Amino acid sequence: MNTLVLAEPKASSVKITEEDIIVSLIDGREIKVPLVWFPKLFHADTAQKNNYRLIGNGVGLHWPEIDEDLSVAGFLGVRAR
Repeated sequence: MNTLVLAEPKASSVKITEEDIIVSLIDGREIKVPLVWFPKLFHADTAQKNNYRLIGNGVGLHWPEIDEDLSVAGFLGVRAR
């Protein structure tokens, strides 16, 4: 039996607009979701929104000033193994 192993999705960058959070993945895809789904980010000021870092080699995102952590797999609806 052949088993297909998919690479874990990883972010390369994040852009936040007034309405959306847009995550660019290292494979070229973009994920766009409504910012209102993430109340901490939605209510943060522009400087706080732009102060993020990639964690776990891009598998997650962290905003230190507002203590928010999001996973790329969560944006895609992928369950952890």
